[in-house]
Amino acid sequence: MKLGLINSAWVQSGKGTAFGIRETRTIGFDSIDIFADPLDLDARERKLIREECKAAELPIWSIACVAVGLIDFNPSVQRFHLDRCRRYLDLAYEYEAKNLLLVLGEYIWERQVIPPAEQWQLAVRHVRTLGEYAESLGLEIALELEPFQLSLLNNLERMIAFLDDVAHPAVRANLDISHCHLAHVPPVALRQLAGRVAHVHLSDCDGVVHGDLPPGRGVVDFVPYLQEIKALGIDGAISIELEYSPDPERIVEWVQEAYEKTAALLAQTGLRG
Repeated sequence: MKLGLINSAWVQSGKGTAFGIRETRTIGFDSIDIFADPLDLDARERKLIREECKAAELPIWSIACVAVGLIDFNPSVQRFHLDRCRRYLDLAYEYEAKNLLLVLGEYIWERQVIPPAEQWQLAVRHVRTLGEYAESLGLEIALELEPFQLSLLNNLERMIAFLDDVAHPAVRANLDISHCHLAHVPPVALRQLAGRVAHVHLSDCDGVVHGDLPPGRGVVDFVPYLQEIKALGIDGAISIELEYSPDPERIVEWVQEAYEKTAALLAQTGLRG
């Protein structure tokens, strides 16, 4: 698998997109994931991302999209987010990415007022529609497991049930190791997703709250997860997800640390290649 980085890690640097892409290559990553909204990108920034990644010989593996409005109870909001997600897929196609990393929303009003099953079915219908569009572009959708109390996909059982309900070959799962840890998903349980994983995220956490820390700064035991991921035979990338360095002035060292720790873990488990 490739070792990648989600470029949102560099936001705190305040040095611009090109800086982050170039540093990603200098540090030694094989690929990059882009967290950018096509509705916010002007023509210059859109071109800059493409050309800087090409110059750095960094293939764009995934485009990250948070689309909580897909399950909003207002039809107009749903339509907007469906169109927005199609624009994301167009961007992924333009950048020759492999997948769209899609984060769904949460049940509103604490699962009261609106029956939770209605929001679930909204998500199923809209994601199936997006899966059809993704397939037409030769892309996949990788759904994120979010370990929060009211998230639709907040544990392995719900992820599997959702994939079963969507029932589209272009719609698959993203495995985020720290999210699995926080959701109390044991490594062996990942076998239930055999043939259904499109992408992998890696970061550490304190075992209580979402953290996106470099490996070794939290409590996650990565090796058992990585061994199970290797057994799944995923032809893809493991992308480090980092947010909020405690010292933004030393962001390069923060990313370097995450790279070195992860590269060592992948070497130990024979995953990088």
